[in-house]
Amino acid sequence: MIKNNTLDVIKKHNLRLTKSLGQNFLNDDNVVRKIVDAADLDKDTLVLEIGPGIGSMTRELAGRAAGVVAIEIDKHLIPALNDNLSEFSNIDIINNDVMKANIDDIISEYKNKYNSKSVRVVANLPYYITTPIIMRFLEEVKGIDGMVFMVQKEVAQRMVSGPGTKDYGALSVAVQFYCKPAIIFDVPPHCFIPQPEVHSTIIRLDILKEPSVRVDDKDLYFKLVRASFGQRRKTLVNGLANAGFLRKDKEQIRQIIESMGLKDNIRGEVLSVQQFGELSNLLGR
Repeated sequence: MIKNNTLDVIKKHNLRLTKSLGQNFLNDDNVVRKIVDAADLDKDTLVLEIGPGIGSMTRELAGRAAGVVAIEIDKHLIPALNDNLSEFSNIDIINNDVMKANIDDIISEYKNKYNSKSVRVVANLPYYITTPIIMRFLEEVKGIDGMVFMVQKEVAQRMVSGPGTKDYGALSVAVQFYCKPAIIFDVPPHCFIPQPEVHSTIIRLDILKEPSVRVDDKDLYFKLVRASFGQRRKTLVNGLANAGFLRKDKEQIRQIIESMGLKDNIRGEVLSVQQFGELSNLLGR
């Protein structure tokens, strides 16, 4: 067990947290341990931590993993990070923007350095950029076995929601296309410095070896999903007919939807991840 020292580090380095970067630092030992527990680490695991802040969770990760690569965008936090993590020899700090860094190269370099067999991503994500970060790792980055994120509670609910529910949307479909999501536990505001105005949730994303549905054209699939949820009040037929990227007219779209055993007045929000795949393949032919 590695004791949390968040408040001490903030005071020692006279840190002023940057609201625009969504900086809310965990100050609860039990929550930190439960997050790291959820990541299921061992000494063959390389951890990629996004936004380590001052390294409170990084310390716990380093105690259980082969190595930790901590990517921090805020250069003002680097001295505090280096100081707080100085006793560990298996932590590498990179001052970069995770949306711009070459993550594949980073993983390749440090996986080799630590002779690790698996890679997991762990992060307390800034809420203003949660979805772009998650989608970048799902769509672009290779070789990751699983991810554990702290996100806004409502975002976690969207990721695990199923067809026909109020929280089901394009994010739900995208996440469930690439992985198996599971909510682990909720984190109240008082566990942070400073306290955020929203409740947080820990979500685990186990990456599938193959997407959950086979599609002929992945780009078409996601265009279809976005168009289906872009105008929720429209029927699926009308939404797709007005989308402008299909080479089929409204009547052809209606016939294809009916060939799937669906009514022509159905809305996209009730289609499953698998049904979107079938529809995508039929519309693309």
